[in-house]
Amino acid sequence: MSDKEFEDLHFPEAPTIVVKPPGPKSREMRQIQDRIESTAVSYPKAVPIAFEEGKGATIKDVDGNIYIDFFGGAGVLNVGHCNPEVVNAAKQQMEKLTHCLDFPTPVRLELEGELIPLLPKKLRDNAKIFFVAPTGSDAVESAIKLAKFNMKRVGVISFEGGYHGMTSGALSVTANKKFKRNFLPLTSEVHFVPYAYCYRCIFKREYPDCDLECARYLEHILDDPESGVVEPAAIIIEAVQGEGGSIAAPDKFIIEVRKIANEYSVPLIVDEIQAGMCRTGRMWACEHSEITPDIMTISKGIGGGLPLSVIAFDQKFDTWEKGAHVGTFRGHVVAMAAAVATLRFIKKHRLWEHARKLGEEIFLPRLEELKEESKYIGDVRGRGMMIGIEFVKDKKSKKPWPEIVRQVQKACYEKGLIIEVGGHYSNVVRFLPPLVLTRQLAEIGINIFAESIKEVETTW
Repeated sequence: MSDKEFEDLHFPEAPTIVVKPPGPKSREMRQIQDRIESTAVSYPKAVPIAFEEGKGATIKDVDGNIYIDFFGGAGVLNVGHCNPEVVNAAKQQMEKLTHCLDFPTPVRLELEGELIPLLPKKLRDNAKIFFVAPTGSDAVESAIKLAKFNMKRVGVISFEGGYHGMTSGALSVTANKKFKRNFLPLTSEVHFVPYAYCYRCIFKREYPDCDLECARYLEHILDDPESGVVEPAAIIIEAVQGEGGSIAAPDKFIIEVRKIANEYSVPLIVDEIQAGMCRTGRMWACEHSEITPDIMTISKGIGGGLPLSVIAFDQKFDTWEKGAHVGTFRGHVVAMAAAVATLRFIKKHRLWEHARKLGEEIFLPRLEELKEESKYIGDVRGRGMMIGIEFVKDKKSKKPWPEIVRQVQKACYEKGLIIEVGGHYSNVVRFLPPLVLTRQLAEIGINIFAESIKEVETTW
């Protein structure tokens, strides 16, 4: 799809700031939210804005400000806010049928017919799929349960920096300690091993002259009878880590993890919840390394903005009995209709190619230039439109600097750009824009980001 065809999907006047954010209506609504809702609410505390309307890769607040959206609902809005084709499909389904558990429906079978041919090549030929409850966490829970049931084992191996959700089982395989600290004990026998976070290699090596020591360590704990790690039910991995800081591991690392899982007969769960659905420039992030998961988790972008979650897996694992995993809203038919429209939109416009081109031709080259210009950008990384920019106090020590990142985030939204923060130390700016972003909006957004960095750097 050309930029010209994309233009009609967005607010044409973006970005426009008519009153300094947060405006009076946003502040008033935030006060009401604080009074009524739980203290667990998070995003509005960093970006204290109340939103009213979204189109494509742009979003409008209640005060009339219009922003370029580089956050995209944390990777949900791959086909954009209120994509007309998705909205129309959901409306039509709402007028027919809104809920029927897991009974077959025309739209359910349509979705299966659209999804299975898009799965990684070696999986699609013998795949089973299972619609679970609406969130990515539910997909992770069901994937782990499926692996445990088949292997008759308890443990799971996950990776440092990994994020897989906030329900009990998903949280147990999530690495971030602050999320887990007050809720222990969680699922037992979860072991974390190093991810290929090459900028901060814990082995103090440089890729590619490192012999993939991080993968060798995984092999060690599975092989050594005295490692303390009993044979696990599964290994779970993100081919590109999301909340951990948009870390794109070398393909050779992902290939080696797949090889090790095969060698030790451990099912490999690949979490494609954030990195999938064309985000990294391929339909699935694992396709960059041409591996095939045993089980794959899918959510976020598949519903076109509506909640939907599914696992795809090798049919040899389809051994559990009727009702082994249930949920009232699994495979909600309205979200399924939205998903059918989403997948058709993706295929029609080869959205993975657009994401790859914008990443390779605009985002990464321009951000590399900013890295050279800035004293505090230590690393720029990512694939497609899943980008991480890591800020440090100085480039030699690589000491993380989360404080400057929050200031950059604030300067950005005041100028009309919404960005997100993540990473091991909350010192990484993350770009996850809707994949219908135009080149013009991408360039304007990066310019705002560059201006914000310069503005903030002069105050430190």
